[in-house]
Amino acid sequence: MKVGYSLGPLLSVEEVLKCASLADAHGADSVWVPESWGRESFSTLGALAQATDKVRLGTSITSIFARTPATIAMGAVTLDALSDGRCIIGLGTSTEAIVEGWHGVKFERPASRMKEYVECIKLMMSGEKVNYAGEFFKVSNFKMLNAPKRQVPVFLAAVNKRMLALAAEKADGVLLYMRLLQELRETTAWLKASAEAKFEVALSLICAVSDGEPEKARERAAKTLAFYIAVGKYYRDFLAENGYPKETEEIAEEYKKNGGDAAGRQVPREMLDALTVCGTKQECRKALARFVDAGVTLPILQVNPVEGAESSFRDMLSTF
Repeated sequence: MKVGYSLGPLLSVEEVLKCASLADAHGADSVWVPESWGRESFSTLGALAQATDKVRLGTSITSIFARTPATIAMGAVTLDALSDGRCIIGLGTSTEAIVEGWHGVKFERPASRMKEYVECIKLMMSGEKVNYAGEFFKVSNFKMLNAPKRQVPVFLAAVNKRMLALAAEKADGVLLYMRLLQELRETTAWLKASAEAKFEVALSLICAVSDGEPEKARERAAKTLAFYIAVGKYYRDFLAENGYPKETEEIAEEYKKNGGDAAGRQVPREMLDALTVCGTKQECRKALARFVDAGVTLPILQVNPVEGAESSFRDMLSTF
């Protein structure tokens, strides 16, 4: 089974470097660096390219509202050269609050914008001269100075059906998050029927492992789950539509009033088990197997340290 690891903002830069090196030595498929709350993906992955030899390196995710297609294409080709062909570009639309609050860009028609964005960067990474006249992007005479060695794979983060369809049509893979098993089975079956044969179905999973303190691992996973429900409107709406309307409302309200720890305590055990991989090593292996059996071709385990980051990550590597 291929397994990737998401090294997010709960880790320091030094811990990200160390964990990536451990993942590489362990034979992991990929490591992914989210871009949120102050850490930039491409510079981090450039450092990881020099600290690793084999593991694939992915952005998970980079917002299409934060950079032009040319900037992403150049970043992808540069990282691919630095890593000797190990780059994957994960793209997403982010949220209205971040796009407008942080970048001062109007958050509008994200799926239509994404379609043009992917078309542009794929043309640019071909190495040919690019002229593109779209509704959102207009490009004249773009050409890479150094010819790219290959087309860097592009994955799209998708929640709703329109973005899923766009991923199947235009991308090399999809990045899913917080999906319930029955819905996941239906979604992966549809994607595999709609996309090319080599299309990758990646699912990022909140993960916390501890044989010694499994309840603490569950608390850590619940806190992260509560955070994404509280701040991620798309995820909250999706889960509400798929069986958890009351729970998501209560979690979001508790987060607003009393913070992450309190909101985590509002997550029912059944909901936690349905959406995350947490607890003892044996419990985590069984949980991961359920998601893989539902059609996921690349599980990406989001690192949520139970104790120290390195020791927690070593526990994860020995589990999977």
